[in-house]
Amino acid sequence: MAAFNVEKITHVHHWNDTLFSFKTTRDPSLRFKNGQFVMIGLEVNGKPLMRAYSIASANYEEELEFFSIKVQDGPLTSILQKVQVGDEILVSRKPTGTLVLDDLLPGKNLWLLSSGTGLAPFLSVIRDPETYERFEKVIVVHGTRYISELAYQDLILDELPNNEFFQDLGIQDKLVYYPTVTREEFKTQGRLTALIESGKIFEDLNLPAFNREDDRAMLCGSPHFLRDVAGLLDQHGLKESPRMGEMGDYVIERAFVEK
Repeated sequence: MAAFNVEKITHVHHWNDTLFSFKTTRDPSLRFKNGQFVMIGLEVNGKPLMRAYSIASANYEEELEFFSIKVQDGPLTSILQKVQVGDEILVSRKPTGTLVLDDLLPGKNLWLLSSGTGLAPFLSVIRDPETYERFEKVIVVHGTRYISELAYQDLILDELPNNEFFQDLGIQDKLVYYPTVTREEFKTQGRLTALIESGKIFEDLNLPAFNREDDRAMLCGSPHFLRDVAGLLDQHGLKESPRMGEMGDYVIERAFVEK
């Protein structure tokens, strides 16, 4: 187990029948950049069963936080969704990932485009003071099927804007939240791709369409989501960061696609 730290579950929250989040203790030696992921898991039949999970907490927080789906027959999540406070969990010691500010060129607007639990790394990014020092607008776009899947609204709409530290960074004018739902009636309905293609998202937010001079983006979600949204960014002239450590107009987290 040399590659992993053994941590304890400190908090569990079930958002609905399909989503939950949990916090764990954090080994003092773990250092990560906001937006990165680690491998987490459980020991099953004497062997570690691990999966990649974005860290939802900020790199200055004492605990680690993760946001997960519940897959009833999933090798890991079928067990993981039943964890309780005090249970042990394995966390890898080497964080990595491409959703980091360092790999984005300077810009005016930062679009954090997510579907489902793809929101997780952006919860870390929006708790990073550097995000608001680098960008005038930080737009959190979260697409889900149902309203109950729009997790962390209180954090985005209330906790961060009313946090005294972030108020000093002008977060109330900078942080924008744009949720959209596909299978229920909601104030904003439809897939993100359709909202971009029609221009509705830009009209709703009173912002111009994507352009390479002003806009930078991070993408995290399903393989189809990444492919389709990246294609639209390409059509608007934005260029993806070619590889980890090199700057571009937008970055994609591919770790969850390749496994």
